[in-house]
Amino acid sequence: MPTTIAFFVTNQSAFEQMKREMFDDTFAGVHSLALFDYLLIVPYFVILLVLSFYGMHRYEMIRGYFKHRRNLPSAPPQRFDELPPVTIQLPLFNERFVVERLIDTIVKIDYPKEKLQIQVLDDSTDETHPFTERLVAEYRAMGHPIEYHHRTNRHGYKAGALQEGLKTATGIVVAVFDADFVVPTDFLQRTIHYFADPKVGVVQTRWTYLNQSVNKLTEVQTMLLDGHFVLEHVARAGGGLFFNFNGTAGILRKEMIEDAGGWQHDTLTEDSDLSYRAQLKGWQFIYLPDVECPSELPTDMHGFQVQQTRWSKGLTQCAK
Repeated sequence: MPTTIAFFVTNQSAFEQMKREMFDDTFAGVHSLALFDYLLIVPYFVILLVLSFYGMHRYEMIRGYFKHRRNLPSAPPQRFDELPPVTIQLPLFNERFVVERLIDTIVKIDYPKEKLQIQVLDDSTDETHPFTERLVAEYRAMGHPIEYHHRTNRHGYKAGALQEGLKTATGIVVAVFDADFVVPTDFLQRTIHYFADPKVGVVQTRWTYLNQSVNKLTEVQTMLLDGHFVLEHVARAGGGLFFNFNGTAGILRKEMIEDAGGWQHDTLTEDSDLSYRAQLKGWQFIYLPDVECPSELPTDMHGFQVQQTRWSKGLTQCAK
């Protein structure tokens, strides 16, 4: 009994000491938190909390990368006996200085011409429009399966152009490339056979960068985007988690696009929006980090800011 009493007395005194340490009133009356203090402290801890969650997410992606990186397919488990028809869509808007390079790489793709349809979906309002129209006519005269579509209302922007092109698409799958990409000639040969599995809806390839060493800004962008394509996509795809089609340098099954509700333009990131709708319906996405598709990065702060604002706002819209 005395031992029990001593135990409670000891612990009570320890509790009182801890209470005094935590709620020290030495400075009582000298300083108290005013409204200005709360205006500083509350945002500080909110930002700290957000950064903590972001840090935990990045840690989980790194852990997932090392755990699942060998789960990605090295070769298609099935192959088509006969190559299927493919539609390539090239959405453009005022990109006069890169469109010729893009189309030149597209017409050189290694794929039977009779199975290929190339749609140039041009919403341009500047000299890109007449220049591209003439360019497409020249390639068409050479026998390439390329066609030119020009809209003047820009309804739905990129998503609207892709949806409009889908109405006349003849391929069972649709490859999409933005104007600043340079497409390897073996791109379709290395990706098409994954669609022999009828459950596969998307094959996404890795972006690489033609101008990564131009300045410090492009070097930083390369590092950030590699974190997405090398770490996050590998961790998610290898771990069987949702990941998004990146809007370009990938192929989508036409049936999947239609099943998921088509290209919708109520968000700025129509690619992420379609990706999540399709995966919620059970479609499988495949990521191929070994298939690289070179592109160009924004070289100035204005271009970088516009790009990041669009991506951030679009992802927020998708989350809603």
